[in-house]
Amino acid sequence: MSEAHLQHQPDDAPAAPAGPPRRSPAAGVLAALKEVVLVVVVALVVSLVVKTFLLQAFFIPSQSMEQTLDIGDRVVVSKLTPGPFELHRGDVVVFSDPGGWLLPTVPAQRGAVGAAVAAALEFVGLLPEDSDEHLIKRVIGLPGDRVACDGQGPVSVNGSPVEESGYLAAGVAPSQEAFDVTVPAGQLWVMGDNRPNSADSREHPDAPYGGFVPVEGVVGRAYAVVWPLGHASRLGTPHAFDAVPGVSGTS
Repeated sequence: MSEAHLQHQPDDAPAAPAGPPRRSPAAGVLAALKEVVLVVVVALVVSLVVKTFLLQAFFIPSQSMEQTLDIGDRVVVSKLTPGPFELHRGDVVVFSDPGGWLLPTVPAQRGAVGAAVAAALEFVGLLPEDSDEHLIKRVIGLPGDRVACDGQGPVSVNGSPVEESGYLAAGVAPSQEAFDVTVPAGQLWVMGDNRPNSADSREHPDAPYGGFVPVEGVVGRAYAVVWPLGHASRLGTPHAFDAVPGVSGTS
């Protein structure tokens, strides 16, 4: 019977390659946490940029735009109008209070932490603005337009009657108040779709701009209702003003 011989490995033979160093569980958790934080920070920055330059969400707190917008609706506003895109008659716009339009409101009751979180989420655009300093109405007159109503018939713009049945509630008069105004340069005449329950340009003759809204105070054009889903819809520019003579838009 032959003997088994053991092979001797020379001292200078290369060692077997070592595997990758094992990472401790704590290091793995830390790496995952860093990745999550990075993703969250990037998402917040993107959201802030979008809110600042492109889109912003708003909450509808009143009935002044019914039936187009109901209380509790969330709308997305395009901040590219006015700007790269022109404002047109019939556009629904969000604008800052020109002064004296809004009554003081009672702030929502939140704890210190809740208030801080809500403010931060609103700042970056992840929570709709509460509209405490903003209003939403429909543009009826552009700079230079003559807007009038006798309190019985339709609203006219530059002498052309406007057929508003496409967005006014059935049976709602275009205006029960008579007015005849010419819109100054750089300003707008706005009205709510729920005319009997809308404190709009007609109601503020003694406000700083005499009921008109400075174009520079417009945050943007309401583009769509996004919540609740049952009321989700696109808010386009109606054709009611197509026959109105004069300038068609303002940037």
